[in-house]
Amino acid sequence: MSRMVYCKVLKQEAEGLDAPPHPGELGTRIYENISREGWKQWLERLTTIMNENRISTADPGSIELIEKHMLGFLFGEGDFGDLPPGFSAPGRKK
Repeated sequence: MSRMVYCKVLKQEAEGLDAPPHPGELGTRIYENISREGWKQWLERLTTIMNENRISTADPGSIELIEKHMLGFLFGEGDFGDLPPGFSAPGRKK
C-alpha cells in the first residue's frame, strides 16, 4: 500500500512521494506534506517559472529564487509561486 499524506497543494489525502525530492529540511517538509500529484503540479509550474524568468538551476542565485517560488506554490508562504505576471499558456487567449 502506498504512503498517504494530506497534501497542502491538493488540500486532500493523496499518495505520497517515495523519498524527499529536495535536500535538507525543505525536502523533508515536502516529503511529509506534498503528494505525488502536488509535486507533479509544482514541476510543471517550475518549468514555466524558469522559462518565463530565464533562470537556471546551474546558477546558485537562481536556486534561492526557485526555493522561494517552491515555498509559495507548495505551502502558500511568501509572495512567490504564482504564474509570472501576464503569463498566458500557449494556445490560450489573454
